[in-house]
Amino acid sequence: MKRFIGFIKKEFYHIFRDRRSLFILFGMPIAQIMLFGFAITNEINNVDIAILDHSKDATTEEIINKISASKYFSITQFIDKESDIEAIFKKGKVKAILNFEKDFSKNLIKNHNARIQIITDATDPNTANSITNYVNAILAQYQKELNKDISVAYQVIPQTRMVYNPELKSVYMFVPGVMTVILMLVSAMMTSISITREKELGTMEILLVSPLKPIQVIVGKVFPYIFLSIINAIVIVMLSIFIFKMPIQGSLVLLAFESVLFIITALALGILISTISATQQTAMMISLMGLMLPVILLSGFIFPISSMPLPLQVISNIIPAKWFNIIIKSIMLKGVGIQYIWKETLILIGMFLFFIALSVKKYKIRLE
Repeated sequence: MKRFIGFIKKEFYHIFRDRRSLFILFGMPIAQIMLFGFAITNEINNVDIAILDHSKDATTEEIINKISASKYFSITQFIDKESDIEAIFKKGKVKAILNFEKDFSKNLIKNHNARIQIITDATDPNTANSITNYVNAILAQYQKELNKDISVAYQVIPQTRMVYNPELKSVYMFVPGVMTVILMLVSAMMTSISITREKELGTMEILLVSPLKPIQVIVGKVFPYIFLSIINAIVIVMLSIFIFKMPIQGSLVLLAFESVLFIITALALGILISTISATQQTAMMISLMGLMLPVILLSGFIFPISSMPLPLQVISNIIPAKWFNIIIKSIMLKGVGIQYIWKETLILIGMFLFFIALSVKKYKIRLE
């Protein structure tokens, strides 16, 4: 055990002596969290929405059909009461709910106006704003067709309500996304480079024949990065609270647990990258080019996954960052418990075990 502790201390000393490593570990997270605190516009496509129709008449059915026929929305649920709205949003799949008032058709004919409430999940403010604009455009087109042959105009009046982020602050979307990207890249990249360095210098074989067991060598190499990645996560959360005034609605204990789970999953991926990399340069290229673009583009961080082509939606399922992005947004902005994110948690655990099993198999082949 003393040898193992000494080995871990040596790894810490090695990290703190390397200024480039320190910059990647601490400079990059702070720089990106500050830079990404601004809005990026995007479009939506095939967004899942639900319908709460208190009227259930021919007019509401016609409007629902028009919305369903557009390429922007996919109606996945019909609900019967307003008390179901919060539970549906907490599940995270539905991004908006259209609430038709009672006697919609009667009010439209008698009073020449009727109301639709557009309730959106504003944890992603750009998407929420786009949903509202697209629904309003469809309703405006419907009114134009409706009033074509009559002298007294009918009005369908939309009422917008944003939940979880009523002020549509873009930072509420980017802080969880940046945290996901930073933890993924730093954990996977630094771990793969650290282990590959030993292989490139020829010291890995020396470590493997030392009194330390191979598993202790690997754990000793990655343990410092677990500790430093946790510090990164804490720094990002503190910046989000004190600089961007972002509320943390959910449990800090659950947030900490999920963050550690994601960190060790990313570290396991870094170990896997090290098994197929002969040099540090190769490990860095695989980590940056093979992870950065997929993590940013296919994790749902900036662009809604539902708007992507089906092949890219399928590929996004194998990226751990996608599932952690869902988890962290749900905890920080929606305040949900484990009962709403257990599926994503199990997927991360499964990915961690898969990466570890594959890495062990690869190292066994090399040792033979």
